[in-house]
Amino acid sequence: MSAEAPPQTTPWEDALLAATLFAVDPHGLGGILVRARPGPARDEWLTILREMLPADMPVRRVPLNVSPARLVGGLDLAATLREGRPVQDAGILHESAGGVLILPMAERISAGTAALICQGLERHASDGKAQKFALIAFDEGIDDEMPPPTLVDRMAFILDLDGIPVADFFAPTALPAEIAAARQTLDQIVVTEEARQLLAEVSLAVGIRSMRPVLMALRAATAHAAISERTEVTAEDVIDAARLIMGPRATVLPQSPAEQEATPPPPPPPEPEDAEAPSSDPTPEEVLQALQDVVLAAVQASIPSDLLARLRDRGQTRSREQSLGRAGTLRASKLRGRPVGVRPGDPSRGERLNIVETLRAAAPWQRLRRADPKTSNVLVRKEDFRTTRYKNRSESITVFVVDASGSAAMNRLAEVKGAVELMLAESYARRDQVALITFRNLAAEMALPPTRSLVRAKRCLAGLPGGGGTPLAAGLNMARELTENCQRKGQSPVIVVLTDGRANVSRAGVGGRKQAEEDAVAAARALRGARLQTVLVDTSPRPQADAQTLAREMDALYLPLPHVNAEALSDAVAAVSGNRRG
Repeated sequence: MSAEAPPQTTPWEDALLAATLFAVDPHGLGGILVRARPGPARDEWLTILREMLPADMPVRRVPLNVSPARLVGGLDLAATLREGRPVQDAGILHESAGGVLILPMAERISAGTAALICQGLERHASDGKAQKFALIAFDEGIDDEMPPPTLVDRMAFILDLDGIPVADFFAPTALPAEIAAARQTLDQIVVTEEARQLLAEVSLAVGIRSMRPVLMALRAATAHAAISERTEVTAEDVIDAARLIMGPRATVLPQSPAEQEATPPPPPPPEPEDAEAPSSDPTPEEVLQALQDVVLAAVQASIPSDLLARLRDRGQTRSREQSLGRAGTLRASKLRGRPVGVRPGDPSRGERLNIVETLRAAAPWQRLRRADPKTSNVLVRKEDFRTTRYKNRSESITVFVVDASGSAAMNRLAEVKGAVELMLAESYARRDQVALITFRNLAAEMALPPTRSLVRAKRCLAGLPGGGGTPLAAGLNMARELTENCQRKGQSPVIVVLTDGRANVSRAGVGGRKQAEEDAVAAARALRGARLQTVLVDTSPRPQADAQTLAREMDALYLPLPHVNAEALSDAVAAVSGNRRG
């Protein structure tokens, strides 16, 4: 097996080649993920693919917001009530067996729906004959929206048709008759052990750890050999298969020859004097290595230029969401949000009754419950009640704790007010609630209870007085009590403390720097124990050790005001609350 460097291809050429290989072996390759919004390129490509498939192959489209019962089958409510006996609905997945399923807006489906589709993609009949369906999923999302990874992992090809001009369209070279003939010879193609080893090594070189892409690449190489009227998989087949399947899935760039030469292999052992002269012919290992370099070059050329940056951004987003707490996350709800399933319930406890599923649960029992068989009334009992479960994004509240003492007023209270005002406006734009706590003299004060009124918040901030002692512990304790109360209401609080960290009034309202500092540290540790998300902004002219120690004790994000402007402060609050601006 030998090969030359592959020629450059256009996105439309790759899209047509993927469609051709898919049409040869649709159920073996699993499916195609198409990143494209509705437009000429998507419509033209789908029309070409349908012409390549067998005329008798069923093609079904999954409706938006399809229910699990309609997807996998269950009781047909209308037919059951009409017939007076249980009538089963086969479900879309069962009706699509042996055909192709089209899934629009795949980035919007839930993890549960994706799991049901994945089960259908791997389904087999009891007699051993494949009853799987193939999937064409359209990813119409923006930014970091994407279909569930479990679904993407089961589709061979990932195409990007956005931005392809109409002038680049051309008809495929493979005719439907040729594709049908290749489909008949698919089982006769010989796959060598060399091809298997080559695809496995290339997969590892580009950072793919799943075995599914390797197996799908072998199926694609086999289909490529069949459509090329070959009886054995060749290097050309392996190159195209690896380029189409492994390129979009790559997570690392393969090492360049210079990087590989940076660590030379150990010298070979000395040969005996009577050894024969080495042959000039390349060894099988050298041939395989040369072929691997060609395949890696083809895969690297097919990696999207922004793919690695996109993967890095998604990894950082997931890490931030996992490490920065529960702000803005999905929470269970009884009455509003996104439906996530149905379960037996009791509407008298505040849950929302699902009438259709309640009737579906009661329908099979009607013949036993009716005393008069001629009556058409549907008899529903308490055990038939089904309620809908919801999840909604929890409401965020930003609590500003502002040091209005004499030291803060002398230093930068006016600048602090400007930063807080901008952050208030950003919180309002995100539809978050805001609250304002100030501490000065001997105690803390709730200057602004939680509100969404930006005008009220600005008015309160403009009239904020300054001067007096620094009862830092009192301000932190009041913030903790307020945010814990917000958590009990199902809200997600974020605390922003603006202070220089120099406490000089104790929790009891008595002056004395030592006791005041101890009380402030104890209040900071209480905030950390409550697992509250906090940002501490050091308002001193220069970063102070007191503020840094306080931030460390409360496990807060530390930001010295001299090093950031008001917009950067607002971005930091948005990052902690999980509402980073796009």
